[in-house]
Amino acid sequence: MAEERAKGRVRRTPRPRGTGTGASRRRGREPKLTRSRPRGVVAATTGLLGLSSTRRAAVLALVVCALALTVVVPLRNYVAQRQELAAVSQQQQNLAAQVDALTQEKVRLSDPAEIEAQARSRLGYAMPGEVPYVVQFPQAPAAPEENAASGAPWYRALWREVSAGSP
Repeated sequence: MAEERAKGRVRRTPRPRGTGTGASRRRGREPKLTRSRPRGVVAATTGLLGLSSTRRAAVLALVVCALALTVVVPLRNYVAQRQELAAVSQQQQNLAAQVDALTQEKVRLSDPAEIEAQARSRLGYAMPGEVPYVVQFPQAPAAPEENAASGAPWYRALWREVSAGSP
């Protein structure tokens, strides 16, 4: 019989259907009694698809884990790409601000009067016939109390001044 079933020769006869709806039939169904060798008659724990409830729970957990893993990787990629997009757009805004500042600087430096003012102040240039003067303010001398307060002998203070060079 098993060989004929494997080859597809055995015909299955449909089971008679009950009078109630499918849901009410399942709720009121009694467990099937099976015979086991050492114990006698035992209630069968097989349910949907011939699996026990613990096996069904294990299969369900496996399916949920598989679904979670298939969702996690694309979600992680999506979040990483959104963060990268935000960083790139911020960098683009910074570069646009720099371009605006440099454009304004270019317009400012295209004026010949500004170039002349920069040459006079930065490089010390003067027009022909002008006499440039450079004013240097004197530096305040170091207080002699500093040497006495440090407790160092006078010759070390002198050596420090000589090795530092003249101001």
